[in-house]
Amino acid sequence: MKKLLLSFCLLFSFILSAQNTYLHCGKLIDTKDGKVITEMTVIVSGNKITDVKSGYINPKSKKDNIIDLKSKTVMPGLIDMHVHLEGQLNPKSYIEPFVLNDADIAFDAQGFAKSTLLAGFTTVRDLGGSGVNVSLRNAINQGKVDGPRIFTAEKSLATTGGHADPTNGFSKKLMGNPGPKEGVVNSVEDARKAVRQRYKNGADLIKITATGGVLSVAKSGQNPQFTIEEIKAICETAKDYGMHVAAHAHGDEGMQRAIIGGVKTIEHGTLMSEETMELMKKHDAYYVPTITAGKSVADKAKIKGYFPEIIVPKALAIGPKIQSTFGKAYKKGVSIAFGTDAGVYDHGDNGKEFGYMVEAGMPAIETIQSATITNAKVLEMSTEIGQIKIGFIADIVATDEDPTKNINTMENIVFVMKEGKVYKN
Repeated sequence: MKKLLLSFCLLFSFILSAQNTYLHCGKLIDTKDGKVITEMTVIVSGNKITDVKSGYINPKSKKDNIIDLKSKTVMPGLIDMHVHLEGQLNPKSYIEPFVLNDADIAFDAQGFAKSTLLAGFTTVRDLGGSGVNVSLRNAINQGKVDGPRIFTAEKSLATTGGHADPTNGFSKKLMGNPGPKEGVVNSVEDARKAVRQRYKNGADLIKITATGGVLSVAKSGQNPQFTIEEIKAICETAKDYGMHVAAHAHGDEGMQRAIIGGVKTIEHGTLMSEETMELMKKHDAYYVPTITAGKSVADKAKIKGYFPEIIVPKALAIGPKIQSTFGKAYKKGVSIAFGTDAGVYDHGDNGKEFGYMVEAGMPAIETIQSATITNAKVLEMSTEIGQIKIGFIADIVATDEDPTKNINTMENIVFVMKEGKVYKN
């Protein structure tokens, strides 16, 4: 009993003497109420926010430290709902599967993860890779490498020949017949098995390719590629295992099947009709637009030889349309979740998405809310991230200027704290 009491006293003494960090914030974005407040102090202890006070409060203890952000605008750590941390599109991307080992991918992924964190994104959803993304998530959680908090889909689910079939474009000698273990689905039974395999492999959520894709070595970028029965089986099984489902989709029919089937988010949504927008509202689905990726792919398609020839017409036709579709969906009242498809363009440039969203008609404060409180809700972390509030995880970032007045400042995050640790100042 005496040993227990002594241990408690030592622990209590440690808590009392633990160093606190006082952030003096010139401006602070209240993401819940959608307003900017001035001259605030945020107190951080360990990995949590312990107080938020009006005015510039000085520490009571000499052990505590002050970070001067009086000339900055401070906000919660940002959340990107669509990234691919295992790679970054380049002219050699279609050769890399044949020459890179998992260790090569892992080394690159560490750099991409750090770039993402330093851009102010303290949480991301990784929507498909080889499985290295699971190890990357674990390494970051264990403090071995620097990067954002990752929710990963591990390997995306596809149909044979569909977007994310890992052997598209291979010679027949190498093509084989990938199945549920490799993330390829061709029946309701396959669908359930593929989800369970992702769970076994360590996934946090499921990603399906409900339609064709721009960057796959296949003709169509928009045709539906799953039956509604397969999608329902995927969503039902995912729910059993505590996971939600994200759906890559460019074509309208594939989107409708995905929404009716039970997916939580529609990614890209390029050719979304008004009927589909109403369907999203009815089924409480979220739209993740990825405007930056669409623009980037369209630009790269104009560079001769950058893509295989089969991809060029798809990139030129689909890429430029995402921004206008987003504008229509926002005006229609569809719930918007911020996501960029980083990896299709350079990691670390995620902040460009804010400017494109504002160009399409979404107020600056709402774009920031979409990247904080909205995404926290989708991830079921509304009581932990997305706000600067007592008891929340100390994910905090800052810009030089007020983004509600100049949204382009979101491209230059000057301060990054994740879980109470400063990574950029």
